[in-house]
Amino acid sequence: MRPRIAIPIPHSSDREYAERALPQYERAVQMAGGEPVRIPVDGPPAEIMKQIERCDAVLLPGSKADVDPEKYGAVKDPETAPADSGRDMVDELLLQDAYNMRKPILGICYGLQILNVYRTGTLLQHIHSPVDHAVGRKLAVAHNIAVTPKSKLEEIVGGLQIPVNSSHHQSAEVIGDGLRVVARSTEDDVVEALEGASPDHFVLAVQWHPERSVDDDEPSRAIFRAFIEAAKTQRAKLAGEFEAL
Repeated sequence: MRPRIAIPIPHSSDREYAERALPQYERAVQMAGGEPVRIPVDGPPAEIMKQIERCDAVLLPGSKADVDPEKYGAVKDPETAPADSGRDMVDELLLQDAYNMRKPILGICYGLQILNVYRTGTLLQHIHSPVDHAVGRKLAVAHNIAVTPKSKLEEIVGGLQIPVNSSHHQSAEVIGDGLRVVARSTEDDVVEALEGASPDHFVLAVQWHPERSVDDDEPSRAIFRAFIEAAKTQRAKLAGEFEAL
C-alpha cells in the first residue's frame, strides 16, 4: 500500500488558486509512489485531526498568503501579504502530529516559512536584493543555490550547487529549534533550505518549487522520492510498534 501523504489545501479562501496549485503537489507525490490526501482547512479541528492521524507523512505546500508576523513577535511589514488563519491552524495541527509521531515532513516555499515559525524561528518579511527571488513564477531557473556539504539535502540531490526555480519574497531569518540551514542562494546568501537536526526524523524544507519541475529536473524528483521512501519507512516502523503492543 502506498504511504498516505497529508497535503493541506493551499489557501482557505481563494479556491481558484488552491485548485490550480494543489494538483502539482499531488502529481509529484504520485510519481514518487505516494498517495496524496487532501486535508481541508475550513472544518472543525477534531474532524481534521481524524484525517491527519490516518496519514503517514506531511507535505506543506506553497501559498499566496504570508505567515502572520504576530506569530514571531514582529510588526507587519507593508510588503507582507494577508495571513490565512485557516491554513495556519491546519499546518500547526499537521506539524504537531508529525513531530509527536516522527512522521516525515516536506515543506515547500510557504511550507518552509510556517515550519520555521512553528519551531520558534522568525522570517525576513521582504527580501531586498538585486536577485529576483520571485522570478521562478515565470522562468525555469531563478538562481543557483549552494548546498551544505554532508547534509541530507546534498545526499538527496547529489550535488553542492544546483539551479532552482525560487518563487518567494520572504525567507527564514532566525532559524527555529531543531532546524539548520542546508542551502543558500549563491548570489545573496538568502536561506533556501532547512532540514531537521535529528537523524531519526526526516524534516526537509525548500524555498523553491520542485513540484513544478519533476518532469525535467532530477534533483526535484529525488526530493520527492526521498520523502516518500521516508514515509514508507516510518509507516512500517509504526505498524511494527502497534503490532508489538
